[in-house]
Amino acid sequence: VTKMAAIAKVDADGYPDFQLGKPRFDQATFWGRYRHFLDVIDPRTLFTTKVGLAQASQLLEDFKNGNLPAGVTNKQLWEAQKIKTAIIHPDTGEKIFMPFRMSGFVPFGTPVVVGMLLPNQTMATTVFWQWLNQTHNACVNYSNRNATKPTPVSRFVQGYTAAVTAAVSIALGLNVLVKKASGFSPTTRMVVQRFIPFPAVATANVFNLILMRNSELRDGIEVTDKEGHLVGTSKNAAKHALFETAVTRAFLPVPLLLLPPMVMAVLERTAWLKARPRMVLPIQAAVCTAAFGLALPVAIALFPQYSEISTSKLEPEIQAATQEKTVIYNKGL
Repeated sequence: VTKMAAIAKVDADGYPDFQLGKPRFDQATFWGRYRHFLDVIDPRTLFTTKVGLAQASQLLEDFKNGNLPAGVTNKQLWEAQKIKTAIIHPDTGEKIFMPFRMSGFVPFGTPVVVGMLLPNQTMATTVFWQWLNQTHNACVNYSNRNATKPTPVSRFVQGYTAAVTAAVSIALGLNVLVKKASGFSPTTRMVVQRFIPFPAVATANVFNLILMRNSELRDGIEVTDKEGHLVGTSKNAAKHALFETAVTRAFLPVPLLLLPPMVMAVLERTAWLKARPRMVLPIQAAVCTAAFGLALPVAIALFPQYSEISTSKLEPEIQAATQEKTVIYNKGL
Protein backbone atom coordinates (compact mmCIF):
# COMPACT_ATOMS: atom_id res chain seq x y z
CA VAL A 1 0.00 0.00 0.00
CA THR A 2 1.42 3.36 -0.97
CA LYS A 3 1.91 5.88 1.78
CA MET A 4 0.59 9.42 1.81
CA ALA A 5 3.61 11.69 2.05
CA ALA A 6 1.76 14.56 3.74
CA ILE A 7 -1.75 15.87 4.14
CA ALA A 8 -2.38 19.20 2.47
CA LYS A 9 -2.45 22.22 4.80
CA VAL A 10 -6.08 22.95 3.85
CA ASP A 11 -7.70 20.52 1.45
CA ALA A 12 -10.34 21.20 -1.20
CA ASP A 13 -13.13 20.77 1.37
CA GLY A 14 -11.68 23.50 3.59
CA TYR A 15 -10.80 21.14 6.46
CA PRO A 16 -7.77 21.94 8.65
CA ASP A 17 -4.88 19.54 9.13
CA PHE A 18 -6.10 16.51 11.03
CA GLN A 19 -4.93 16.14 14.64
CA LEU A 20 -5.57 12.82 16.36
CA GLY A 21 -7.53 13.24 19.59
CA LYS A 22 -7.88 17.02 19.14
CA PRO A 23 -11.06 19.04 18.39
CA ARG A 24 -11.47 20.27 14.83
CA PHE A 25 -12.69 23.72 15.93
CA ASP A 26 -11.06 26.42 18.08
CA GLN A 27 -12.09 25.78 21.70
CA ALA A 28 -11.07 29.28 22.84
CA THR A 29 -14.21 30.82 21.29
CA PHE A 30 -17.89 30.14 21.94
CA TRP A 31 -18.54 29.68 18.19
CA GLY A 32 -15.74 27.10 17.94
CA ARG A 33 -17.06 25.19 20.96
CA TYR A 34 -20.61 25.39 19.59
CA ARG A 35 -19.54 23.89 16.24
CA HIS A 36 -17.54 21.21 18.05
CA PHE A 37 -20.51 20.13 20.15
CA LEU A 38 -22.81 20.14 17.11
CA ASP A 39 -20.51 17.39 15.85
CA VAL A 40 -20.60 15.60 19.22
CA ILE A 41 -24.43 15.45 19.31
CA ASP A 42 -24.90 14.79 15.57
CA PRO A 43 -27.60 12.04 15.51
CA ARG A 44 -26.44 10.80 12.08
CA THR A 45 -23.65 8.87 13.81
CA LEU A 46 -26.36 6.65 15.35
CA PHE A 47 -26.79 5.04 11.93
CA THR A 48 -23.13 3.99 11.67
CA THR A 49 -22.85 0.27 10.90
CA LYS A 50 -20.33 -2.15 12.44
CA VAL A 51 -18.40 -2.04 9.16
CA GLY A 52 -18.44 1.77 9.17
CA LEU A 53 -17.13 1.89 12.74
CA ALA A 54 -14.42 -0.66 11.95
CA GLN A 55 -13.32 1.32 8.89
CA ALA A 56 -13.22 4.58 10.87
CA SER A 57 -11.17 2.94 13.66
CA GLN A 58 -8.77 1.40 11.15
CA LEU A 59 -8.26 4.73 9.38
CA LEU A 60 -7.34 6.41 12.68
CA GLU A 61 -5.02 3.52 13.55
CA ASP A 62 -3.33 3.87 10.13
CA PHE A 63 -2.86 7.60 10.76
CA LYS A 64 -1.39 6.92 14.20
CA ASN A 65 1.09 4.40 12.76
CA GLY A 66 1.95 6.51 9.72
CA ASN A 67 0.39 3.99 7.32
CA LEU A 68 -2.27 6.12 5.62
CA PRO A 69 -3.24 4.95 2.12
CA ALA A 70 -2.76 7.48 -0.68
CA GLY A 71 -5.63 9.87 -1.29
CA VAL A 72 -7.01 10.01 2.27
CA THR A 73 -8.26 13.52 2.98
CA ASN A 74 -8.56 15.60 6.13
CA LYS A 75 -12.34 15.38 5.77
CA GLN A 76 -12.23 11.57 5.88
CA LEU A 77 -9.98 11.61 8.96
CA TRP A 78 -12.11 14.16 10.85
CA GLU A 79 -15.28 12.20 9.99
CA ALA A 80 -13.63 8.96 11.16
CA GLN A 81 -12.69 10.56 14.48
CA LYS A 82 -16.21 11.99 14.86
CA ILE A 83 -17.73 8.52 14.37
CA LYS A 84 -15.38 6.75 16.76
CA THR A 85 -15.69 9.45 19.44
CA ALA A 86 -19.50 9.29 19.25
CA ILE A 87 -19.70 5.52 19.69
CA ILE A 88 -16.66 4.32 21.67
CA HIS A 89 -16.00 5.31 25.30
CA PRO A 90 -12.50 6.89 25.38
CA ASP A 91 -11.51 5.25 28.69
CA THR A 92 -13.07 1.79 28.49
CA GLY A 93 -12.84 1.30 24.71
CA GLU A 94 -16.35 -0.19 24.75
CA LYS A 95 -19.38 0.81 22.66
CA ILE A 96 -21.83 3.11 24.44
CA PHE A 97 -25.44 1.90 24.33
CA MET A 98 -27.19 3.94 21.60
CA PRO A 99 -29.87 5.76 23.72
CA PHE A 100 -27.18 6.91 26.17
CA ARG A 101 -24.69 8.37 23.68
CA MET A 102 -24.42 12.17 23.49
CA SER A 103 -25.50 11.83 19.84
CA GLY A 104 -28.65 10.05 21.06
CA PHE A 105 -29.51 12.60 23.74
CA VAL A 106 -31.82 14.71 21.53
CA PRO A 107 -33.68 11.95 19.61
CA PHE A 108 -34.15 9.73 22.68
CA GLY A 109 -34.70 12.61 25.12
CA THR A 110 -37.25 14.56 23.08
CA PRO A 111 -40.20 12.17 23.71
CA VAL A 112 -39.56 12.56 27.46
CA VAL A 113 -39.53 16.37 27.16
CA VAL A 114 -42.79 16.26 25.18
CA GLY A 115 -44.28 14.08 27.94
CA MET A 116 -43.20 16.48 30.70
CA LEU A 117 -44.79 19.41 28.83
CA LEU A 118 -48.16 17.76 28.16
CA PRO A 119 -51.07 19.82 29.58
CA ASN A 120 -53.42 18.67 32.36
CA GLN A 121 -50.87 16.45 34.11
CA THR A 122 -52.11 14.19 36.91
CA MET A 123 -49.99 13.33 39.94
CA ALA A 124 -49.20 9.93 38.42
CA THR A 125 -48.12 11.32 35.01
CA THR A 126 -46.03 14.05 36.68
CA VAL A 127 -44.16 11.43 38.73
CA PHE A 128 -43.74 9.14 35.69
CA TRP A 129 -42.27 11.76 33.32
CA GLN A 130 -39.96 13.29 35.95
CA TRP A 131 -38.74 9.81 36.91
CA LEU A 132 -38.19 8.85 33.26
CA ASN A 133 -36.30 12.09 32.54
CA GLN A 134 -33.94 11.68 35.50
CA THR A 135 -33.45 7.98 34.68
CA HIS A 136 -32.40 8.88 31.14
CA ASN A 137 -30.11 11.65 32.43
CA ALA A 138 -28.50 9.30 34.96
CA CYS A 139 -27.86 6.64 32.29
CA VAL A 140 -26.31 9.26 29.97
CA ASN A 141 -24.13 10.56 32.83
CA TYR A 142 -22.95 7.06 33.74
CA SER A 143 -22.33 5.98 30.14
CA ASN A 144 -20.24 9.10 29.42
CA ARG A 145 -18.47 9.25 32.80
CA ASN A 146 -14.74 9.76 33.30
CA ALA A 147 -13.64 6.15 33.77
CA THR A 148 -9.91 6.75 34.29
CA LYS A 149 -10.45 6.24 38.02
CA PRO A 150 -12.87 3.61 39.35
CA THR A 151 -16.07 5.20 40.65
CA PRO A 152 -18.35 3.15 42.90
CA VAL A 153 -21.77 2.51 41.39
CA SER A 154 -23.23 3.57 44.76
CA ARG A 155 -22.27 7.18 43.98
CA PHE A 156 -24.30 7.15 40.77
CA VAL A 157 -27.23 5.50 42.59
CA GLN A 158 -26.98 8.24 45.25
CA GLY A 159 -27.06 11.01 42.63
CA TYR A 160 -29.88 9.34 40.71
CA THR A 161 -32.03 8.86 43.85
CA ALA A 162 -31.51 12.47 44.95
CA ALA A 163 -32.28 13.82 41.46
CA VAL A 164 -35.50 11.81 41.14
CA THR A 165 -36.58 12.82 44.66
CA ALA A 166 -35.86 16.52 43.98
CA ALA A 167 -37.55 16.56 40.56
CA VAL A 168 -40.68 14.72 41.69
CA SER A 169 -41.00 16.68 44.96
CA ILE A 170 -40.68 20.09 43.31
CA ALA A 171 -42.99 19.20 40.41
CA LEU A 172 -45.67 17.76 42.69
CA GLY A 173 -45.37 20.63 45.17
CA LEU A 174 -45.77 23.28 42.45
CA ASN A 175 -48.66 21.36 40.88
CA VAL A 176 -50.50 21.36 44.22
CA LEU A 177 -49.85 25.10 44.69
CA VAL A 178 -51.17 25.92 41.20
CA LYS A 179 -54.29 23.80 41.68
CA LYS A 180 -55.01 25.51 45.01
CA ALA A 181 -54.46 29.02 43.61
CA SER A 182 -57.97 30.48 43.44
CA GLY A 183 -56.97 33.51 41.37
CA PHE A 184 -56.17 31.49 38.22
CA SER A 185 -58.68 30.92 35.43
CA PRO A 186 -58.70 27.37 33.98
CA THR A 187 -56.75 28.59 30.91
CA THR A 188 -54.16 30.45 32.99
CA ARG A 189 -53.78 27.45 35.30
CA MET A 190 -53.08 25.15 32.32
CA VAL A 191 -50.45 27.57 30.94
CA VAL A 192 -48.72 27.96 34.32
CA GLN A 193 -48.67 24.17 34.84
CA ARG A 194 -46.72 23.78 31.62
CA PHE A 195 -43.83 25.76 33.13
CA ILE A 196 -43.59 23.56 36.26
CA PRO A 197 -41.10 21.06 34.77
CA PHE A 198 -38.42 23.79 34.45
CA PRO A 199 -37.63 24.46 38.15
CA ALA A 200 -38.01 20.74 38.91
CA VAL A 201 -35.55 19.64 36.21
CA ALA A 202 -33.05 22.50 36.72
CA THR A 203 -32.81 21.84 40.48
CA ALA A 204 -32.60 18.07 40.02
CA ASN A 205 -29.82 18.44 37.42
CA VAL A 206 -27.67 20.42 39.85
CA PHE A 207 -28.42 18.01 42.74
CA ASN A 208 -27.43 15.09 40.54
CA LEU A 209 -24.18 16.78 39.50
CA ILE A 210 -23.07 17.72 43.02
CA LEU A 211 -23.81 14.28 44.49
CA MET A 212 -22.19 12.38 41.64
CA ARG A 213 -19.04 14.52 41.59
CA ASN A 214 -18.65 15.39 45.30
CA SER A 215 -15.44 13.35 45.47
CA GLU A 216 -13.82 16.01 43.25
CA LEU A 217 -14.57 18.65 45.90
CA ARG A 218 -13.15 16.34 48.57
CA ASP A 219 -10.05 15.11 46.72
CA GLY A 220 -9.47 17.82 44.11
CA ILE A 221 -8.89 17.53 40.36
CA GLU A 222 -5.67 17.45 38.36
CA VAL A 223 -4.29 20.68 36.91
CA THR A 224 -1.67 20.78 34.15
CA ASP A 225 0.56 23.33 32.43
CA LYS A 226 0.08 24.29 28.77
CA GLU A 227 2.26 21.38 27.66
CA GLY A 228 0.01 18.93 29.51
CA HIS A 229 2.45 18.18 32.34
CA LEU A 230 0.78 17.46 35.67
CA VAL A 231 1.27 20.30 38.19
CA GLY A 232 -0.80 18.91 41.05
CA THR A 233 -4.29 18.30 42.42
CA SER A 234 -6.47 21.27 43.39
CA LYS A 235 -9.73 21.49 45.35
CA ASN A 236 -10.10 25.15 44.31
CA ALA A 237 -10.00 24.15 40.63
CA ALA A 238 -12.61 21.48 41.41
CA LYS A 239 -14.94 24.18 42.81
CA HIS A 240 -14.58 26.21 39.59
CA ALA A 241 -15.15 23.09 37.45
CA LEU A 242 -18.32 22.13 39.32
CA PHE A 243 -19.64 25.69 39.31
CA GLU A 244 -19.23 25.96 35.52
CA THR A 245 -20.83 22.56 34.97
CA ALA A 246 -23.69 23.41 37.36
CA VAL A 247 -24.40 26.62 35.40
CA THR A 248 -24.47 24.53 32.21
CA ARG A 249 -26.87 21.97 33.74
CA ALA A 250 -29.13 24.73 35.11
CA PHE A 251 -29.13 26.62 31.78
CA LEU A 252 -29.94 23.57 29.61
CA PRO A 253 -33.64 23.36 30.64
CA VAL A 254 -34.18 27.12 30.03
CA PRO A 255 -34.76 27.03 26.25
CA LEU A 256 -35.79 23.37 26.44
CA LEU A 257 -38.64 23.71 28.94
CA LEU A 258 -39.53 27.42 28.69
CA LEU A 259 -39.58 28.05 24.93
CA PRO A 260 -42.00 25.25 23.90
CA PRO A 261 -44.75 26.29 26.38
CA MET A 262 -44.50 29.91 25.19
CA VAL A 263 -44.56 28.90 21.50
CA MET A 264 -47.44 26.46 22.02
CA ALA A 265 -49.47 29.04 24.01
CA VAL A 266 -49.34 31.31 20.94
CA LEU A 267 -49.96 28.56 18.37
CA GLU A 268 -52.93 27.08 20.24
CA ARG A 269 -54.76 30.40 19.94
CA THR A 270 -54.58 30.30 16.13
CA ALA A 271 -57.73 29.39 14.20
CA TRP A 272 -55.78 26.82 12.16
CA LEU A 273 -54.73 24.77 15.21
CA LYS A 274 -58.10 25.19 16.94
CA ALA A 275 -59.67 23.57 13.89
CA ARG A 276 -57.09 20.74 13.96
CA PRO A 277 -56.71 19.63 17.61
CA ARG A 278 -55.02 16.37 16.52
CA MET A 279 -52.06 18.41 15.26
CA VAL A 280 -51.25 19.81 18.73
CA LEU A 281 -49.11 16.84 19.83
CA PRO A 282 -47.09 16.51 16.56
CA ILE A 283 -46.44 20.28 16.51
CA GLN A 284 -45.41 20.25 20.18
CA ALA A 285 -43.03 17.36 19.42
CA ALA A 286 -41.50 19.35 16.53
CA VAL A 287 -41.12 22.48 18.69
CA CYS A 288 -39.50 20.44 21.50
CA THR A 289 -37.09 18.75 19.09
CA ALA A 290 -36.01 22.12 17.67
CA ALA A 291 -35.59 23.61 21.16
CA PHE A 292 -33.62 20.55 22.36
CA GLY A 293 -31.33 20.59 19.32
CA LEU A 294 -30.67 24.30 19.89
CA ALA A 295 -30.30 24.19 23.68
CA LEU A 296 -27.90 21.26 24.09
CA PRO A 297 -24.88 22.53 22.08
CA VAL A 298 -25.40 26.10 23.37
CA ALA A 299 -25.45 24.92 27.01
CA ILE A 300 -22.37 22.69 26.81
CA ALA A 301 -20.48 25.33 24.80
CA LEU A 302 -20.89 28.04 27.49
CA PHE A 303 -17.52 27.12 29.02
CA PRO A 304 -14.47 25.38 27.50
CA GLN A 305 -14.13 21.75 28.57
CA TYR A 306 -10.49 22.52 29.31
CA SER A 307 -10.43 25.82 31.21
CA GLU A 308 -7.56 28.02 32.34
CA ILE A 309 -7.34 29.35 35.88
CA SER A 310 -4.87 31.74 37.49
CA THR A 311 -2.44 29.97 39.84
CA SER A 312 -2.99 32.86 42.31
CA LYS A 313 -6.50 31.46 42.91
CA LEU A 314 -5.17 27.99 43.76
CA GLU A 315 -3.51 26.38 46.77
CA PRO A 316 0.02 27.47 47.86
CA GLU A 317 1.45 24.04 46.92
CA ILE A 318 0.20 24.49 43.33
CA GLN A 319 1.73 27.98 43.14
CA ALA A 320 5.02 26.59 44.45
CA ALA A 321 5.04 23.72 41.93
CA THR A 322 5.02 25.85 38.76
CA GLN A 323 6.29 29.12 37.29
CA GLU A 324 3.20 29.36 35.06
CA LYS A 325 0.70 32.17 35.74
CA THR A 326 -2.20 29.95 34.65
CA VAL A 327 -2.88 26.21 34.67
CA ILE A 328 -5.49 24.07 32.90
CA TYR A 329 -8.18 21.77 34.28
CA ASN A 330 -10.83 19.52 32.70
CA LYS A 331 -14.27 20.70 33.87
CA GLY A 332 -16.09 17.73 32.35
CA LEU A 333 -19.51 17.94 30.65
